[in-house]
Amino acid sequence: MKETQAAHNLTWIQEEIDALKQAGLYNHIRTIDSPIDGWVTIDGRSLLNFCANNYLGLANHPRIRQAAQQAIDQYGVGPAAVRSIAGTMTPHVQLEEKLAEFKGAEACITFQSGFTANLATIPALVGRGDLIFSDELNHASIIDGCRLSRATVVRYAHNDVDDLRQQIASHTDYGRRLIITDGVFSMDGDIAPLDKICALANEEGIMLMVDDAHGEGVLGRSGRGIVDHFGLHGQVDIEVGTLSKAFGVVGGLVAGKRSIIEWLRQRGRPFLFSSAMTVPDTAACLEAVTILEESSELIDRLWSNAALFQEGMKTMGFDTGHSQTPIVPVMLGDAKLAQRFSRRLFEEGVFAMAISYPTVPQGKARIRVMNSAAHSHSDIELALDTFGRVGRELDVVG
Repeated sequence: MKETQAAHNLTWIQEEIDALKQAGLYNHIRTIDSPIDGWVTIDGRSLLNFCANNYLGLANHPRIRQAAQQAIDQYGVGPAAVRSIAGTMTPHVQLEEKLAEFKGAEACITFQSGFTANLATIPALVGRGDLIFSDELNHASIIDGCRLSRATVVRYAHNDVDDLRQQIASHTDYGRRLIITDGVFSMDGDIAPLDKICALANEEGIMLMVDDAHGEGVLGRSGRGIVDHFGLHGQVDIEVGTLSKAFGVVGGLVAGKRSIIEWLRQRGRPFLFSSAMTVPDTAACLEAVTILEESSELIDRLWSNAALFQEGMKTMGFDTGHSQTPIVPVMLGDAKLAQRFSRRLFEEGVFAMAISYPTVPQGKARIRVMNSAAHSHSDIELALDTFGRVGRELDVVG
């Protein structure tokens, strides 16, 4: 009897899954059988990869792989403890020091992911009775961090500094205040007007935090990120980022004022209650930063590929939104159309996934193309030819 009741209690899950499939919102997850690179192997086929956040092609870089292997030989694999007890090892300290220097910040702390970096930082800075001003298109990890903080969240219109100013003026009952924005918005590829937001934050005496997950390795000198891009060193209180995209590995970081980093070591819950990054991951991240310090070659190649792809798509008549970066959204609107477009691309040898609700708003479904330095110009031209054929077949372009 109890088993029957339990099964009945879970019937809603299958109903919801069926509804997702009917609406074209069910996510079919592919399995990759090769290293992440410009080309990948799926179901025994070689496909041109435009899904990964592997901006600089470092995920399978020989120097990164060698650094991880050497670290295993010297230190083993896992620290097997949280950082605050017995999990802080020499590579962790070396990485944080190197990242602080690279980012031009007073100090840096690393976490297990960019997501946990946001979950650690926001609740440590604000709480009940405080105010957060958050861009309406901020990443899910920012949204969840804001919820955990229990602060009052005030959303302002996307990248609209005038609306942010109005929201600040309209909310006069507060303890502490924090402005949060993504640096590069991951679904649209546009850049936050961080210089203007920073000026407003300084004028109003409000803490400022930027999540630069998609700006590191992409914007600024040798990929130093959005703070460097706008020349705002020392003016942005908190810079959150990830080591899983342009750096090609895994992990999160928070760079900024020394007092904030020290506070996160004492009160950042993922730092205190979850085991540290593994040693090979940490060593691989160290090597990635070294590669960026040595040369801007990979970044230059990334932007060259992105420009070639964007120009080709616009020439064919595709709507690529308002992207200012190598992220290129191919706007299709309808979720079922986006899934059909993605399937046809896959059949023609191009791996580019459909993105739909809840990742983006209803009616804003798209194919999100992630350009990479791992691609050659001939790869880009092949992709453009495939997008053009599928676009004409599905009446997306003439």
